[in-house]
Amino acid sequence: MSKPSPDVYESGRGMDAHNKVMREHRAERDETYDPHEPTRVWLDEDNTPDGVYQSLTIILNTGGCRWARAGGCTMCGYVAESVEGGSVTHEALMNQIDACLEHEQENIAEQSSAGNRTQSGDAEEKSGLIKIYTSGSFLDEREVPAETRQAIAETFADRERIVVESLPDFVQEERLNDFLDVGLETDVAIGLETANDRVRHDCVNKYFDFEDFVDAAETADEVGAGIKAYLLMKPPFLSEGEAVEDMKQSIEKCAEYAHTVSMNPCNVQRYTMVDELHFHGGYRPPWLWSVAEVLEATADAPAIVVSDPVGHGSDRGPHNCGECDDLVQEAIKDFDLRQDPSVFGEVSCDCEHTWEAVCERERSYNLPSRTERPLRSLTLLRPRSY
Repeated sequence: MSKPSPDVYESGRGMDAHNKVMREHRAERDETYDPHEPTRVWLDEDNTPDGVYQSLTIILNTGGCRWARAGGCTMCGYVAESVEGGSVTHEALMNQIDACLEHEQENIAEQSSAGNRTQSGDAEEKSGLIKIYTSGSFLDEREVPAETRQAIAETFADRERIVVESLPDFVQEERLNDFLDVGLETDVAIGLETANDRVRHDCVNKYFDFEDFVDAAETADEVGAGIKAYLLMKPPFLSEGEAVEDMKQSIEKCAEYAHTVSMNPCNVQRYTMVDELHFHGGYRPPWLWSVAEVLEATADAPAIVVSDPVGHGSDRGPHNCGECDDLVQEAIKDFDLRQDPSVFGEVSCDCEHTWEAVCERERSYNLPSRTERPLRSLTLLRPRSY
């Protein structure tokens, strides 16, 4: 695993301080999860270098991200949905895959009986694209053993393309070859979050550098695999305007190494530092206008640029005024599939003027749109019950 500089380990500073706070929040969790059931599974459509595919997205329930168990990223609550104990057996993970295949078949049957067709083909067709995520890294053999990875590759050998999620550390030739050797076009999704190392370290609390991402991209390229970069719009401690500029610069930089860049607007997840900041008035999720601004500005980047604003329109997700949220979300989804920035000229709302004023006047950690609760120093924040 990549090692940050020594000063981040100094007691009470840098990543040590972030990790201490994150461990306290994660300790609040009291839910338990069945290791034989996936965390989530759904059918969707995705834009790829080979066109739009119907996709089967799988989030496997594993023992959790090893970095998150140390403390982890300030905004990520996915480890809270992981199985306790730190590991899940091969048999249990394959039971999860079987459950996902059953879900796909049930949806195909429902679409067929209703006479529906998907945009990507007949309702009777299996998904050409498989996307597999965990709460950490699919290619980390502590989360997903080599035996399971190889069995999953064989299971989906009849599909066309697969995306697996991983931190840069685990992007290794032999692990990618399990998928390439069965004829699958293979992409690695890396949660880079930002091309700016300081933002990644100090705002996201992620340990690796941009150069580690570049090394992983080069390893993938050497064996014929692709890279899908995941970016995070508006981590804590950035103003709205700073977040917009960070994403524009990051997309341009990532497009040199990734064929697809997915910009994820930050949402407020339980058991995270962002959750505590949001509760005390110190964080507002990004505006949907910010998402539209970045997508429109980077439409000519040499990569597919997409966004999926999870929880759009809610207080804990990316949102505008409440009146136009669904319309802007529809424009974003349309852009994802067609890559046509003109879609954003078809939506408007009076709140766009407020967003413009926020971008112009707001400064880091000075959030005028969330002043209903007094903000306390981060050092005074304490865990709370939900």
